[in-house]
Amino acid sequence: MAMESNSSPNSLGEEARNWLELPADVTSMILLKLGPVDILTNAQDVCSSWRKICEDPLMWRVVDMRYSGDWWDMDYDLEEMCRQAVDRSCGQLIYINIEHFGTDDLLHYITQSSNQLRKLRLVYCNRISDEGLIKAVSKLPLLEDLEISFGSFDVETLETLGQCRPLLKSLKLNRQFYRRVECDKGALAIAENMPNLRHLQIFGNSLTNRGLEAILDGCPDLESLDLRQCFNLNLAGQLGAKCSEKIKNLRLPHDPTDDYEFSTEIVEYGDDYEEDYGYPFGLSDTDLLTDDDDYYEFSGGSDFSDYTDLYFY
Repeated sequence: MAMESNSSPNSLGEEARNWLELPADVTSMILLKLGPVDILTNAQDVCSSWRKICEDPLMWRVVDMRYSGDWWDMDYDLEEMCRQAVDRSCGQLIYINIEHFGTDDLLHYITQSSNQLRKLRLVYCNRISDEGLIKAVSKLPLLEDLEISFGSFDVETLETLGQCRPLLKSLKLNRQFYRRVECDKGALAIAENMPNLRHLQIFGNSLTNRGLEAILDGCPDLESLDLRQCFNLNLAGQLGAKCSEKIKNLRLPHDPTDDYEFSTEIVEYGDDYEEDYGYPFGLSDTDLLTDDDDYYEFSGGSDFSDYTDLYFY
C-alpha cells in the first residue's frame, strides 16, 4: 500500500508564504549569504519586499564578487554588476573582493564613491595596472587590509602602496612558488615601507632569510606571519627561533595548506615551462626580452635580477 505524501499543495503554499513573511532582519541575513551575483540576478526579483531589502545600502557594505560558477559559461558582466553593487552601497562600502576581472576604470569608479573602504581584495586581476592600483589606494584613507594575490604588479608599486598607506595593518601577497628563483625585493619593500603591519601572508614567496630578517626588523608589531611554501627559507637556526619568539601566529614553509583556497602547485622552471604553463602572469615572449634582445635563460648561470622585481616579489 503506497504511503500518502504529507505535503499537500496547501502546505507547500504555506511554506512559501512563511519564507516571504520572515522578519526583515532575518531575510537580510539569508540574502547576504547569497552574494551580489545571486542577489542582482535572482533574489531581488522574488517579491517587492525582498527587492526593498536588496536595495538597502546596509546590504552592500560588504561586496564579495567571487563567482563560483564556470567562467567559460558565464552570461553576466561582472564589472557592470560590481558597479551596481557599489552604487547601492551609497558610499557605505567597507570591503570589496574582486576576482578574475576588474580594470583601472572599475577601481576608479569604486574609489570615487567609497572613501570609507577599509578592506580591498584583488585576486587574479591582471587587467589592473600598477598606476591604476596606486591611484585607487591613494584615495582610500581608511584602508587597513589589502590583498593583491596572483597579480603582476612590480616592486616599485609595492613600495608606493606602503608609502601612501603607512598605517596599513594587514597585507596578503600570495602566489605559486617558483623553484630556482630567489628574490628579496618584495620583502625589503614591505620591511622598509609598511612598519605598522600586524598581519602578513606571503604564501609561495621567493624570499630568502635576508628578506625575512628585514621584515621582522622593519615590522616590529607583526602578530601573524604566513610563510607557507616559502621554500627558500632556512629556519633551523637563530632566525627560526626569532620568528617563534616574536610572532604569535606563525605558519612555517612546510605547514599544512588544507585551509588555503588557491592552488598549491609548485612551478618548476625549465625547458618545457612555457609549453606547460605559459608565461608568468600572461606575459608574451616580447615582454621577457632584455634591452639587448637576449632572451633570459632559467639556467644555473642566468642573471635573472632584471626580472625578479616584476614577477617574483
